[in-house]
Amino acid sequence: MSFPFFGDDKSTVARLLATLPQTGRLEWIGLRPLRREMLESVLEAEAETDAHLVGDHARPKPGGKRQITLIQHEHLAAVAGFLGWPEPVAPGRLRRNLAVSGLNLLALKNRRIQIGEEAILAITGECHPCSRMEEELGPGGYNAMRGHGGLTAHIERGGQLRVGDAVRVLPAVSNNEPGI
Repeated sequence: MSFPFFGDDKSTVARLLATLPQTGRLEWIGLRPLRREMLESVLEAEAETDAHLVGDHARPKPGGKRQITLIQHEHLAAVAGFLGWPEPVAPGRLRRNLAVSGLNLLALKNRRIQIGEEAILAITGECHPCSRMEEELGPGGYNAMRGHGGLTAHIERGGQLRVGDAVRVLPAVSNNEPGI
């Protein structure tokens, strides 16, 4: 159903989806030194093009859609609230590599972002919670994380990532250009 005051539904939605003028901030970086180990919080890390974060045990395939994971920093308090905790969940407990504030990460699906001066990530999809959340957060951890699991990304262009770096949404790739 179309509402006359909105004009063409498809063009309105497309225009709204493309409107992300704000700049976010990289709040936290985490590396997993070994499988199933706690993440180590670091102030900077190197993202390798089409690979992974240097120092992280994960070795995703070239061209992989899950080379790096992101979590919405603002959701740390929401997850804690669902668990009845008074303080936000520490980002390392959620097993994601980056915590980003100031941007609605779900609005970035199928978009590209630049972190700092060099690194470009192509957002590839949602990072759904797994059963490890029950181990890490206790009973209800999995359900507390539903809808708050963050995103996965492909490292399109590597570079140095630093806590405090700006996170910018890049213009959409046109249909004529190679995309992700």
